[in-house]
Amino acid sequence: MKIKRSRVLGLLLIGICLWLQACNPTMQAYKQGIKKFDNGEYDLAIKDLQRAAAGGYEAAQTNLLLAEAYRLSNRFREAIPYYKAAFEAGSTDADARFQYGYALKAAGQYEEAKAQFAQFVDAPNANKNLQERAFREIETLKITDRISLKKQEVTVLNLPFNTPGAEFAPAVLGNELVLSASKKEKVYKNNGQPMLGLYKIKVGEAPSEASGSPTLFSSAVFAEDANEGSPAFTPDGKTLVFARGNTGKRKGTVDVDLYMSRLVNGQWTEPRYLPINDSLAWDGSPAFSRDGKTLYFASNRAGGSGGIDLYRTNMDASGRFSKPVNMGKDINTAGDEMFPYVSPENKLYFSSDGHPGLGKLDIFVATRTQGVISIENLGIPFNTPQDDFGFVFFEDLDNGFFSSNREGGKGDDDIYFFSNPVVDEPDSTVIAANDPSNPNNPNNPNYIKGQLKVVRYFLAGTILTNNPTALPLDSATVRILSDSADVELAKLTTADQGKFGNYRLEEGKDYILLVERKGYISKREPFSMDGRSIPPIFLDKVLTDTTYRVTVRLDSLELNKTFVLDNIYYDLNKYNIRPDAAAELDKLVQILKDNPSVTIELASHTDARATDAYNNTLSQQRAESAVNYLVSRGIDASRMTAKGYGERQLIVQNAKTEEEHQRNRRTEFTILSY
Repeated sequence: MKIKRSRVLGLLLIGICLWLQACNPTMQAYKQGIKKFDNGEYDLAIKDLQRAAAGGYEAAQTNLLLAEAYRLSNRFREAIPYYKAAFEAGSTDADARFQYGYALKAAGQYEEAKAQFAQFVDAPNANKNLQERAFREIETLKITDRISLKKQEVTVLNLPFNTPGAEFAPAVLGNELVLSASKKEKVYKNNGQPMLGLYKIKVGEAPSEASGSPTLFSSAVFAEDANEGSPAFTPDGKTLVFARGNTGKRKGTVDVDLYMSRLVNGQWTEPRYLPINDSLAWDGSPAFSRDGKTLYFASNRAGGSGGIDLYRTNMDASGRFSKPVNMGKDINTAGDEMFPYVSPENKLYFSSDGHPGLGKLDIFVATRTQGVISIENLGIPFNTPQDDFGFVFFEDLDNGFFSSNREGGKGDDDIYFFSNPVVDEPDSTVIAANDPSNPNNPNNPNYIKGQLKVVRYFLAGTILTNNPTALPLDSATVRILSDSADVELAKLTTADQGKFGNYRLEEGKDYILLVERKGYISKREPFSMDGRSIPPIFLDKVLTDTTYRVTVRLDSLELNKTFVLDNIYYDLNKYNIRPDAAAELDKLVQILKDNPSVTIELASHTDARATDAYNNTLSQQRAESAVNYLVSRGIDASRMTAKGYGERQLIVQNAKTEEEHQRNRRTEFTILSY
């Protein structure tokens, strides 16, 4: 009887606890907020989480979620007090510390931002990729005063048609401005604003006085349940590319893609999805070259430099596109690069939060001189601690438009008009003392007291054995080759400690290090100056020497030594060489060419999920297929033996997971003679 009473009492207590939880409004608000946060409905999540925060529920996590909800809906300044409250309540989230510093920078609170970044880099559990960005942010914050000194003599005006909503990314089409604006009836749950569409307004002879309300650009280019923005037109005005997505049908923002519409008989056609999109990535911010043959766009697809990168693709007369190419690390950084624009003088303008700037997105211009790309911050008044982007010229290089959510605007993103004042110069060859291009202007980041800042780049390194002891190798030959033509540029020899150097490098160039030593397998190591140039604004001296150091490890040349070739995959039950396998086999081609005396056995192995006989046959076919590929690439067939081992040499016995089976399905080569 006592047991039954205690059991009933226990169930009653559990029921009371569940009832109290269900009746706890702050807990319910917290749970509802998390659900909406996970769905990407940040504006709705904020309302619930604020109720939970007001009730003191899970203070650290609730405030952190609030901060993240504001950040992920691009409201960084509003996130600051919630990051502060989260850490005061005991949050130990290291990545949030980075975002806190970034939000402070976006608000122009540079010293506070520097302190948060410094704490982040010292955190033991900090994300390594973000740590590199934090180090760069700290260095940038040390020179924000220098960036602020760069001021251009332009007039900037907030346009009359801006509203408390968003207007941004203008494109000039004749005497009209086509822009992105939050005017649709449906509300975007991410930020609580009406969804974006493409609208137009006449600017006429006085663009700074453009008034009235923008009207719908085209009923054919309109999806009520999606965000549409960032229009780009070919020079003839007959082809439009824009971004469409954020429908809410898929979590997050990966459903943003590029679409194209054409002007046919005065009407815009139904937009079609472009094949250059990556279904797993965000693709947006299109822009055409001045001849209309190249399309630039932004994407966070795999294989980039970090966040969102700029890409380019060529378009032929029939509208077919080439494979997109990343624009390289001189332009792309670990941060975000977006909103490209090619000026009439063929300079590339874009916005970035990865290059040295005043806050979030700053506007930059990229120029190429003798193969070297230089990146220049446009300075004030174009840039502020907030987002500044969507730069375009209007009638000439003296006026145009750009977007910003800077303080003093009418709401979210606004479109601004800029113009240069007309100055009568009796001698056009004389550069004004305050002209940013004047070498004697103290605001010019490229000069110190009229002398051009110069950086000399050098390459040095160490050659080691590729084993646990990692011993230095003397008398190794290091040939510096031109990556483009395989021409030998220099020949260096390592000293007692395996050291070599210094070789003078050129900005923007790619190199190959071919390392050779008797008794070791010759090895190639790529080295690129892409993205390694130091912005002049970081330099404090007229002449600066910088040395990049590399380490190359050589494998000893031993009989019967086996090497596994990574990423040699075959389609199920097939043995033909796939393109991804060909790329890996090309590395073996180079090894055999660099080591002409070596003969090898090329072996293929299977997992244990088919019969012995089947696996033996399949593995032999795969090994022979690989050898035939190497022969097609110029390797003498007498130097190779194909051998299929089936499942006879399993690495993982009794494999259960797909990863374990994959370890068994491998391709190897073994040195037979040298």
